[in-house]
Amino acid sequence: MNTPIEINTEGDRIVYVKTVEVADLPSDLRDQAGDLDQLYAVHDSDGQQLALVADRKLAFVLAREHDLSPVAVH
Repeated sequence: MNTPIEINTEGDRIVYVKTVEVADLPSDLRDQAGDLDQLYAVHDSDGQQLALVADRKLAFVLAREHDLSPVAVH
Protein backbone atom coordinates (compact mmCIF):
# COMPACT_ATOMS: atom_id res chain seq x y z
CA MET A 1 0.00 0.00 0.00
CA ASN A 2 1.57 3.26 -1.10
CA THR A 3 0.12 6.74 -1.24
CA PRO A 4 1.78 9.30 -3.54
CA ILE A 5 3.78 11.94 -1.74
CA GLU A 6 3.20 15.60 -2.59
CA ILE A 7 5.99 17.90 -1.52
CA ASN A 8 5.78 21.57 -0.71
CA THR A 9 9.30 22.76 -1.52
CA GLU A 10 8.97 25.88 0.61
CA GLY A 11 9.80 25.81 4.30
CA ASP A 12 10.74 22.97 6.63
CA ARG A 13 12.39 19.85 5.16
CA ILE A 14 11.75 17.72 8.26
CA VAL A 15 9.00 15.10 8.09
CA TYR A 16 7.71 12.84 10.82
CA VAL A 17 7.19 9.09 10.54
CA LYS A 18 4.66 7.55 12.88
CA THR A 19 2.93 4.23 13.32
CA VAL A 20 -0.75 4.10 12.38
CA GLU A 21 -3.04 1.30 13.53
CA VAL A 22 -4.93 -0.15 10.56
CA ALA A 23 -8.01 -0.57 12.78
CA ASP A 24 -8.14 3.24 13.14
CA LEU A 25 -8.26 3.87 9.37
CA PRO A 26 -11.33 4.30 7.16
CA SER A 27 -12.71 1.01 5.81
CA ASP A 28 -11.40 1.51 2.26
CA LEU A 29 -7.84 1.86 3.56
CA ARG A 30 -8.29 -1.06 5.96
CA ASP A 31 -9.27 -3.22 2.98
CA GLN A 32 -6.13 -2.16 1.08
CA ALA A 33 -3.90 -2.93 4.06
CA GLY A 34 -4.67 -6.64 3.81
CA ASP A 35 -3.42 -8.55 6.86
CA LEU A 36 -1.20 -5.74 8.20
CA ASP A 37 -1.93 -4.43 11.70
CA GLN A 38 0.16 -1.26 11.36
CA LEU A 39 1.14 1.15 8.60
CA TYR A 40 3.54 4.08 8.66
CA ALA A 41 2.50 7.63 7.92
CA VAL A 42 4.80 10.44 6.81
CA HIS A 43 3.64 13.89 7.99
CA ASP A 44 4.96 17.39 7.36
CA SER A 45 5.61 19.88 10.17
CA ASP A 46 1.98 21.10 9.93
CA GLY A 47 0.69 17.58 10.55
CA GLN A 48 -0.50 17.00 6.99
CA GLN A 49 -0.14 13.38 5.94
CA LEU A 50 2.10 13.11 2.90
CA ALA A 51 2.28 9.33 2.53
CA LEU A 52 1.03 6.09 4.03
CA VAL A 53 3.19 3.01 3.48
CA ALA A 54 3.40 -0.57 4.69
CA ASP A 55 6.96 -0.52 6.01
CA ARG A 56 8.87 1.79 8.38
CA LYS A 57 12.07 1.51 6.38
CA LEU A 58 10.18 2.40 3.20
CA ALA A 59 8.78 5.53 4.88
CA PHE A 60 12.31 6.73 5.67
CA VAL A 61 13.62 5.87 2.19
CA LEU A 62 10.67 7.63 0.56
CA ALA A 63 11.30 10.79 2.58
CA ARG A 64 15.01 10.80 1.79
CA GLU A 65 14.34 10.24 -1.92
CA HIS A 66 12.40 13.51 -1.82
CA ASP A 67 15.26 15.33 -0.05
CA LEU A 68 13.39 15.37 3.24
CA SER A 69 14.77 14.59 6.69
CA PRO A 70 12.64 11.93 8.40
CA VAL A 71 12.29 11.79 12.18
CA ALA A 72 10.55 9.00 14.08
CA VAL A 73 7.61 9.94 16.29
CA HIS A 74 7.27 7.77 19.38
